[in-house]
Amino acid sequence: MKKNLTSSTLILLAGGKSSRMGEPKGLLKHNTTFWILSQIETFIGTDVFIGLGHHSQLYFDEIPWLKEAVLNPVKLKEKSIRVVINPTPELGLFSNLQNVLKQINTNQHVLILPIDVPLLNKQEQEKIHKEENHIVIPKYLDKKGHPVKLSSLVWNSLLEINPTSNNARLDSQIKKRKASETSLVEVSDAFCIKNLNTPKDWLDFISN
Repeated sequence: MKKNLTSSTLILLAGGKSSRMGEPKGLLKHNTTFWILSQIETFIGTDVFIGLGHHSQLYFDEIPWLKEAVLNPVKLKEKSIRVVINPTPELGLFSNLQNVLKQINTNQHVLILPIDVPLLNKQEQEKIHKEENHIVIPKYLDKKGHPVKLSSLVWNSLLEINPTSNNARLDSQIKKRKASETSLVEVSDAFCIKNLNTPKDWLDFISN
Protein backbone atom coordinates (compact mmCIF):
# COMPACT_ATOMS: atom_id res chain seq x y z
CA MET A 1 0.00 0.00 0.00
CA LYS A 2 2.90 2.32 -0.62
CA LYS A 3 1.67 5.70 -1.83
CA ASN A 4 3.21 8.99 -2.76
CA LEU A 5 1.70 11.89 -0.81
CA THR A 6 1.55 13.89 -4.02
CA SER A 7 -0.96 11.29 -5.24
CA SER A 8 -3.04 11.63 -2.07
CA THR A 9 -5.97 14.01 -1.91
CA LEU A 10 -6.31 16.70 0.75
CA ILE A 11 -9.89 17.16 1.93
CA LEU A 12 -10.47 20.55 3.52
CA LEU A 13 -13.72 20.60 5.48
CA ALA A 14 -15.09 24.14 5.55
CA GLY A 15 -18.83 23.65 5.70
CA GLY A 16 -19.64 24.59 9.30
CA LYS A 17 -21.54 27.59 10.67
CA SER A 18 -18.44 29.07 12.38
CA SER A 19 -20.83 30.41 15.01
CA ARG A 20 -18.15 30.86 17.66
CA MET A 21 -15.81 32.62 15.25
CA GLY A 22 -18.56 34.90 13.99
CA GLU A 23 -17.51 34.56 10.33
CA PRO A 24 -16.48 31.74 7.99
CA LYS A 25 -13.10 30.51 9.19
CA GLY A 26 -11.76 29.91 5.73
CA LEU A 27 -12.32 33.56 4.86
CA LEU A 28 -10.28 34.95 7.73
CA LYS A 29 -7.47 37.13 6.44
CA HIS A 30 -4.10 35.43 6.74
CA ASN A 31 -0.97 37.24 5.61
CA THR A 32 -1.97 38.67 2.22
CA THR A 33 -4.69 36.14 1.42
CA PHE A 34 -7.54 34.10 2.90
CA TRP A 35 -6.96 31.34 5.43
CA ILE A 36 -8.39 28.64 3.16
CA LEU A 37 -5.91 29.60 0.43
CA SER A 38 -3.03 29.54 2.92
CA GLN A 39 -4.02 26.02 3.89
CA ILE A 40 -4.01 24.93 0.26
CA GLU A 41 -0.65 26.56 -0.38
CA THR A 42 0.91 24.71 2.56
CA PHE A 43 -0.13 21.31 1.18
CA ILE A 44 2.76 19.49 -0.51
CA GLY A 45 0.49 17.45 -2.78
CA THR A 46 -1.45 18.54 -5.84
CA ASP A 47 -5.07 17.44 -5.44
CA VAL A 48 -7.39 19.32 -3.07
CA PHE A 49 -11.11 18.92 -2.45
CA ILE A 50 -12.94 21.59 -0.45
CA GLY A 51 -16.17 20.67 1.31
CA LEU A 52 -18.46 23.68 1.65
CA GLY A 53 -21.93 23.88 3.22
CA HIS A 54 -23.02 26.80 5.37
CA HIS A 55 -21.77 30.13 3.95
CA SER A 56 -20.88 28.65 0.56
CA GLN A 57 -22.18 31.80 -1.13
CA LEU A 58 -19.89 33.97 1.00
CA TYR A 59 -16.95 31.87 -0.16
CA PHE A 60 -18.01 32.36 -3.77
CA ASP A 61 -18.42 36.11 -3.26
CA GLU A 62 -14.92 36.49 -1.81
CA ILE A 63 -13.14 33.91 -4.00
CA PRO A 64 -15.18 33.75 -7.24
CA TRP A 65 -13.18 30.95 -8.85
CA LEU A 66 -14.33 28.57 -6.11
CA LYS A 67 -17.74 28.55 -7.78
CA GLU A 68 -16.10 27.45 -11.03
CA ALA A 69 -14.41 24.63 -9.13
CA VAL A 70 -17.82 23.13 -8.29
CA LEU A 71 -18.19 22.02 -11.90
CA ASN A 72 -14.60 21.47 -12.98
CA PRO A 73 -11.17 21.37 -11.29
CA VAL A 74 -9.44 24.74 -11.13
CA LYS A 75 -5.66 25.02 -11.27
CA LEU A 76 -4.00 27.10 -8.54
CA LYS A 77 -0.20 27.19 -8.46
CA GLU A 78 0.12 23.66 -9.85
CA LYS A 79 -2.64 22.34 -7.58
CA SER A 80 -5.97 21.00 -8.77
CA ILE A 81 -8.87 22.33 -6.68
CA ARG A 82 -12.40 20.92 -6.58
CA VAL A 83 -15.30 22.23 -4.51
CA VAL A 84 -18.15 20.04 -3.28
CA ILE A 85 -21.22 21.60 -1.68
CA ASN A 86 -22.87 19.61 1.08
CA PRO A 87 -26.67 19.70 0.60
CA THR A 88 -27.22 18.79 4.27
CA PRO A 89 -24.72 20.92 6.23
CA GLU A 90 -26.99 20.82 9.26
CA LEU A 91 -25.92 17.18 9.72
CA GLY A 92 -22.41 18.32 10.58
CA LEU A 93 -18.79 17.56 9.78
CA PHE A 94 -19.18 13.85 9.02
CA SER A 95 -21.92 14.54 6.49
CA ASN A 96 -19.63 17.05 4.79
CA LEU A 97 -16.82 14.49 4.72
CA GLN A 98 -19.05 11.80 3.22
CA ASN A 99 -20.28 14.20 0.57
CA VAL A 100 -16.70 14.91 -0.54
CA LEU A 101 -15.62 11.27 -0.40
CA LYS A 102 -18.32 10.38 -2.92
CA GLN A 103 -16.35 12.43 -5.47
CA ILE A 104 -12.93 10.90 -4.77
CA ASN A 105 -11.24 8.25 -6.88
CA THR A 106 -11.97 4.97 -5.11
CA ASN A 107 -8.29 3.95 -4.95
CA GLN A 108 -7.01 7.26 -3.61
CA HIS A 109 -5.50 7.89 -0.18
CA VAL A 110 -7.00 10.96 1.52
CA LEU A 111 -5.79 13.44 4.11
CA ILE A 112 -8.67 14.88 6.14
CA LEU A 113 -8.32 18.35 7.62
CA PRO A 114 -10.97 20.57 9.25
CA ILE A 115 -10.48 24.18 8.16
CA ASP A 116 -9.90 25.27 11.77
CA VAL A 117 -6.81 23.07 12.22
CA PRO A 118 -3.63 24.54 10.66
CA LEU A 119 -1.95 22.16 8.24
CA LEU A 120 1.37 20.79 9.45
CA ASN A 121 4.59 22.13 7.99
CA LYS A 122 5.97 20.37 4.94
CA GLN A 123 8.53 18.31 6.84
CA GLU A 124 5.86 16.88 9.13
CA GLN A 125 3.57 16.18 6.18
CA GLU A 126 6.37 14.04 4.77
CA LYS A 127 6.40 11.99 7.99
CA ILE A 128 2.72 11.19 7.52
CA HIS A 129 3.41 10.31 3.90
CA LYS A 130 6.21 7.87 4.78
CA GLU A 131 4.14 5.98 7.35
CA GLU A 132 2.42 3.10 5.57
CA ASN A 133 -0.79 1.95 7.19
CA HIS A 134 -4.52 2.17 6.60
CA ILE A 135 -4.90 4.97 9.17
CA VAL A 136 -2.13 7.42 10.00
CA ILE A 137 -2.60 10.06 12.70
CA PRO A 138 -0.10 12.73 13.80
CA LYS A 139 0.55 12.96 17.53
CA TYR A 140 1.97 15.90 19.45
CA LEU A 141 2.77 15.48 23.17
CA ASP A 142 0.51 12.43 23.41
CA LYS A 143 -2.42 14.25 21.78
CA LYS A 144 -3.81 13.03 18.47
CA GLY A 145 -4.37 15.59 15.75
CA HIS A 146 -4.89 16.25 12.05
CA PRO A 147 -4.63 15.66 9.18
CA VAL A 148 -5.68 12.04 9.38
CA LYS A 149 -4.57 9.91 6.42
CA LEU A 150 -6.91 7.11 5.35
CA SER A 151 -6.47 4.37 2.80
CA SER A 152 -9.27 3.75 0.34
CA LEU A 153 -10.23 0.61 2.26
CA VAL A 154 -11.03 2.70 5.33
CA TRP A 155 -12.62 5.78 3.82
CA ASN A 156 -14.88 3.80 1.51
CA SER A 157 -16.35 2.14 4.60
CA LEU A 158 -17.28 5.58 5.95
CA LEU A 159 -19.78 6.00 3.11
CA GLU A 160 -21.89 3.21 4.61
CA ILE A 161 -22.51 5.11 7.88
CA ASN A 162 -25.84 6.86 8.38
CA PRO A 163 -24.89 10.55 8.86
CA THR A 164 -27.61 10.94 11.50
CA SER A 165 -26.20 8.10 13.60
CA ASN A 166 -24.41 8.70 16.90
CA ASN A 167 -21.50 6.85 15.32
CA ALA A 168 -21.22 9.35 12.47
CA ARG A 169 -17.87 10.61 13.72
CA LEU A 170 -14.45 9.94 12.27
CA ASP A 171 -12.89 9.21 15.66
CA SER A 172 -15.64 6.70 16.47
CA GLN A 173 -15.14 4.88 13.19
CA ILE A 174 -11.37 4.75 13.65
CA LYS A 175 -11.80 3.21 17.11
CA LYS A 176 -13.82 0.40 15.54
CA ARG A 177 -10.95 -0.61 13.26
CA LYS A 178 -8.28 -3.11 14.25
CA ALA A 179 -5.54 -1.48 16.32
CA SER A 180 -2.95 -2.80 13.87
CA GLU A 181 -4.47 -0.67 11.10
CA THR A 182 -3.61 2.59 12.87
CA SER A 183 -0.20 4.21 13.15
CA LEU A 184 0.56 7.26 15.28
CA VAL A 185 3.30 9.55 14.00
CA GLU A 186 5.16 11.73 16.48
CA VAL A 187 5.47 15.29 15.18
CA SER A 188 7.11 18.40 16.59
CA ASP A 189 4.60 20.79 15.02
CA ALA A 190 1.87 21.73 17.52
CA PHE A 191 -0.36 22.90 14.68
CA CYS A 192 -1.90 19.44 14.41
CA ILE A 193 -3.72 19.81 17.75
CA LYS A 194 -4.77 23.47 17.44
CA ASN A 195 -8.44 24.36 17.08
CA LEU A 196 -9.09 27.87 15.79
CA ASN A 197 -12.68 28.16 16.96
CA THR A 198 -12.93 31.66 18.41
CA PRO A 199 -11.62 35.16 17.60
CA LYS A 200 -9.22 34.81 20.55
CA ASP A 201 -7.90 31.51 19.18
CA TRP A 202 -7.31 33.21 15.85
CA LEU A 203 -5.60 36.28 17.29
CA ASP A 204 -3.34 34.11 19.44
CA PHE A 205 -2.44 32.05 16.36
CA ILE A 206 -1.58 34.89 14.01
CA SER A 207 0.34 36.81 16.71
CA ASN A 208 2.82 33.95 17.22
